[in-house]
Amino acid sequence: MDIVWTLLGVVLIGLALRDIFDVLFHPLGRGTITRRVVRGMAALARRAPRGETGTLGLLVGPLSYIAVVGTWAALLAIGWALVFWPQLPQGFNFDPQLDPAAHSGFLDALYVSLVNLTSLGYGDISPASSILRILGPIETLFGLGLLTASISWLISIYGAISRRDSLAHEVHLAKQAEERLGEKLAEADPELLESLLAGFAEQLIRARRDLIHFPIVHYFRTEDEERALAGLLPFLRSLADEAGEGRRPHSLRVRAEILQMAIDDFAETLRKRLKIPGETTDETLGHYQSDHGPLRA
Repeated sequence: MDIVWTLLGVVLIGLALRDIFDVLFHPLGRGTITRRVVRGMAALARRAPRGETGTLGLLVGPLSYIAVVGTWAALLAIGWALVFWPQLPQGFNFDPQLDPAAHSGFLDALYVSLVNLTSLGYGDISPASSILRILGPIETLFGLGLLTASISWLISIYGAISRRDSLAHEVHLAKQAEERLGEKLAEADPELLESLLAGFAEQLIRARRDLIHFPIVHYFRTEDEERALAGLLPFLRSLADEAGEGRRPHSLRVRAEILQMAIDDFAETLRKRLKIPGETTDETLGHYQSDHGPLRA
């Protein structure tokens, strides 16, 4: 039975390491455990009482991040505990005040694992055999790696959020400028409009790549709903439609078509990666806007 617990512990450690690797380094960000934890948190938020939906909507992203990191830590701690458990008490030295026979259960193994993982090193229970003396520091390295991975992931997430919100703010300003000037941006100087559309397309492509690498970004909402990308994409789509009309210069129509394709790709990513419904781009963007719609207190 001891070998079974040990193998189960190795499997749990492997699952945690694989998920961390997929989230941080896989080009498609395919962390299976992470994806399920995040979607589970989002589902819980949707089932909350109506009056609490707005607050939880803002917290789904941060809470999902905490839940994922907590899941990684739990898998590593429990996995290593299962590795150490069969070695208690014979494989460890105990403080004279402790009775080895009374400290040979799973909770004691979990305690040893957490001490190693967090590099606290209390010393009341220490490894005696050579292999355990090697495994202890290895687990500590895993703990330090978990801390580094968590911080790196958080920095990447907020970088992606910043790029997404910068695009949304710029689109919002363009929409506001159209309202203040009382004229369509699509009727502006072709060269100016071409440059504007090129910038929008470039930033939207970058936002799509961020969404592919870090799908959790979708659940980090902004309190400033007027500047939320979800609510501004229909305006961006209509601007591209108007700028791509047949009477406009060829170079401008090319830029408008590129922006349209970028919007279509973004909608396709929302459907495939985030399971947002919709058969067409407009339907998907409508559901995206509804999902990130105005927050209700």
